[in-house]
Amino acid sequence: MNIDGRYPYQNPDLPLDERLDDLLSRFTLEEKVQLMCQYQVEIPRLGVKKYKHGTEGAHGVAWLGEATVFPQNIGLACTWNPELLRQIGSVIGDEARVYYQRDPAINGLTIWAPTVDMERDPRWGRTEEAYGEDPHLTGVLSTELVRGMQGEHPFYYKTVATLKHFYGNNNELERGSASVSIDPRNKREYYLKAFEMAFLEGQAGSMMTAYNGVNGRPCNFNDEVNKIVKGEWAMNGFVVGDAGDVLGTVIDHHYVDSYAKAVAVSVRAGIDSITDEQDISYRALHDALTQGLLHEEDLDRALRNTFRVRFRLGEFDPAERNPYSMVPESKLCAPEHTALSLRAAQESIVLLKNDGLLPLGSDMRSIAVVGPLADEAFTDWYSGIPPYRVTPLQGINKKVNGDSALFHSGLDRVRLRSAATGQYVVIRGEQARLEAICADAELAEVFERNDWGWGNVTFKALSCDKYVTETDSGLMASADEARGWFVKESFNIEPSMGGRDVVQMKSWEGRLIIVDEQGCLVTDREDEKNQNLADSDLAKDEFIIEMVADGIEQAAYAASQAETAIVVVGNSPFINGKETIDRPDIVLPPAQQSLIQAVHAANPNTVVIIVGSYPFAVNWEKEHVPAMIYTSHAAQELGYALADVLYGDYNPAGRLNMTWYKSVSQLPELMDYDIIKGKRTYQYFDGEVLYPFGHGLSYTHFAYEELTLDQMTIQADDAVCVSVRIRNTGEWAGDEVVQLYVRANDSRVVRPLKTLKGFQRIHLEAEASQTVHFELKAEDLAFWDVTRGRYCVESGEYTIGIGSSSKVLYLSTQLRVEGDTIPPRSLREPVRAVNYDDYNGVYIDECREGGESLALRQEEGWIAFHDVDLGIGASLLEARVSGNIKGGEIILSLERPGGSVVGSGKVVATGGRQAWSTVTIPIEQCSGRHHVFLTLRGEVQLSWFRLV
Repeated sequence: MNIDGRYPYQNPDLPLDERLDDLLSRFTLEEKVQLMCQYQVEIPRLGVKKYKHGTEGAHGVAWLGEATVFPQNIGLACTWNPELLRQIGSVIGDEARVYYQRDPAINGLTIWAPTVDMERDPRWGRTEEAYGEDPHLTGVLSTELVRGMQGEHPFYYKTVATLKHFYGNNNELERGSASVSIDPRNKREYYLKAFEMAFLEGQAGSMMTAYNGVNGRPCNFNDEVNKIVKGEWAMNGFVVGDAGDVLGTVIDHHYVDSYAKAVAVSVRAGIDSITDEQDISYRALHDALTQGLLHEEDLDRALRNTFRVRFRLGEFDPAERNPYSMVPESKLCAPEHTALSLRAAQESIVLLKNDGLLPLGSDMRSIAVVGPLADEAFTDWYSGIPPYRVTPLQGINKKVNGDSALFHSGLDRVRLRSAATGQYVVIRGEQARLEAICADAELAEVFERNDWGWGNVTFKALSCDKYVTETDSGLMASADEARGWFVKESFNIEPSMGGRDVVQMKSWEGRLIIVDEQGCLVTDREDEKNQNLADSDLAKDEFIIEMVADGIEQAAYAASQAETAIVVVGNSPFINGKETIDRPDIVLPPAQQSLIQAVHAANPNTVVIIVGSYPFAVNWEKEHVPAMIYTSHAAQELGYALADVLYGDYNPAGRLNMTWYKSVSQLPELMDYDIIKGKRTYQYFDGEVLYPFGHGLSYTHFAYEELTLDQMTIQADDAVCVSVRIRNTGEWAGDEVVQLYVRANDSRVVRPLKTLKGFQRIHLEAEASQTVHFELKAEDLAFWDVTRGRYCVESGEYTIGIGSSSKVLYLSTQLRVEGDTIPPRSLREPVRAVNYDDYNGVYIDECREGGESLALRQEEGWIAFHDVDLGIGASLLEARVSGNIKGGEIILSLERPGGSVVGSGKVVATGGRQAWSTVTIPIEQCSGRHHVFLTLRGEVQLSWFRLV
């Protein structure tokens, strides 16, 4: 100890590394094991307190109590406002600090946010959580959120941002066991780019790995965590596994056969904190140490990373040294935070279409507000508890000074009765149990039925205003909302052979709803015996749905009585698309589409508001409805923000962060992660879309003038200043989002049609103008050169376009870059098979000898290597292969698949896909420059090859 009785690690004047060395040296091995999990134990003899890694804070502090709630991340991304994201991050940090001060043992300061996964497919169930399909937009916005969360002090963190999920996490389908195939160009140019910016520029202090695997290897075993994140990007914090995924490498991936191996490989691959069941994890760590799979220095390395963050959070220092040590309680849900939530909600609103109907006039005599989301303000799984929620109806009514808007949910009102007995369903008892015991329709319970599409329905009992939910005692009308990890308020309705209105009802887990011997509605728990009943037995498990009032007819009538109709539609954040469930389609629920069409037929002055977690294919609506708005869920000020836009008190300027496609037919398979070959996102999609990336309208108009470059030619290590003058030519003050896109006019490889490289959201008064400047670095134009395994800035001409969306580029000019010319490929030294230029019928798998390999999706596939210089000639093909159980064949051809065949050879079975052997195949002497193709047949896997 020091003279003052403190250990060296408790001396804030010592260098951090010295303090870490001292603290780690004092832990016993058993203590180190118990510090390796999310809930770090207390070490009283050293003054180390309990600590929890992981407080949810995606768009506001969650799960701890009331906190300021901001729009979902998809909505925040539609603001295209980095400074706003920084301010929101700061609020999240302040409010997390308040909760930490209340209970530091359980309310941690390492915040599991932001989600920076690339959203190459809008069907992903967690689309609401991330920032869109573009790595530059995602990178800039998430970097600023990180800066706000972590604060500006050079040493102390306000909180620590945990970027998630590293990487290739854009499907819920079998997410815990699936492996996605991502080649080097897709990886470097797309999937890693947003993470790279948040680390290199935002200095994020933590990261979470993904559930899925990449190229055959679970993400928590991925050596790129060490090589790229902690190596290339010099991350100076800790990496945490997602909940359950370390043990999931045994349970789900079946990659290793023991928990000891699971924790050992994870820790050696860079996981510093395990978020799994702790008793099992402790035992596994002990077993790994005993078996020599882990060593104490492996634990030291991990704990050095987690405790480095705890030191920088100020835990071990006097409070007066840490500027974030005492955040006033008044900061929780503070008025300024409320104002920022309103601003975020306003800025996130996207005006998709406007034929002049908006903004609504202050002299409007009557308005109808209809739709299933008109009087709702949903939160989502990762939302906090807002101090209040303002629905669209409430916001509009306040704007028009009272409850003057005509309202109807557009939902049917129905009765339910047993098909077997004819008895109606009623509510009985204090617990609001549902029973089918009433023969009188007038005494039956009336339910409001919300058809969310694809068979999923919720029922709200009107007598008590509660949702029907499944409980251990049967079905009850007792839930305030339809929400939860398992949404027990959602029932799957399937037509029966018994008649048009006769249905079977199933619970959230697919079990039949039946009427038991006491007449109660319960979930059938007798295994699967009632899943395959004979036709004569079906009636006991069937229900008749009787219409009491047609919601669409009544909503259309309300619309016909008003000057303007507003239809509010969208999704539930808990049904048909959420964590663990991908969307079945990208359209609105059919019932909502019918509602919109009926209301529009009754009143052509119809505004459609989509409150949703994803892009939607609203083709009919775009063609027929005069005005359409998109906003996300979760803003506590949702209704006020929408009303401000509707009535012109706020001029909308949100921009789409994702392409809105016309149909799922425009999308490749969900598990296809190759955005280049699959032509995904605005960068590569060459078809006609519904609304392009970056789209959003305003009540005013902006002119783009005087696009200039400060130099017309730059070197590969240089930058150019791009300037453009923006003029507000309309009568309204408003924001414009100026977007800069770049296209390589010619390249050795397939390059994006255009790619975002800069954006600025600016405010202009009517008739005002502003010159906007962008710095474009030559390195921003680089692509990943697979021939040399590094980024390359090619020499050539590049088109710079400036506009208001990826489709609307008003001005363009040319920039000459004096960079690199990629030389012809040489195949004389071993070349990794994954560094192909093109492919067909193959996917990337691991090679447990090191690196990655190519495997066949079908009986035959090929890979191409362009512009190969064979020199004076090659006569042998040498390859590292696996023949698996059946073996196969390799064929070498020139110029095209199956072209001039210069050699082929058999690959014998090797006994497994990770059983590797080197084969040497004679080929015809060939020389000069060619495109080289390798065709694989059978069960061949290829790690590397060369021509000699």
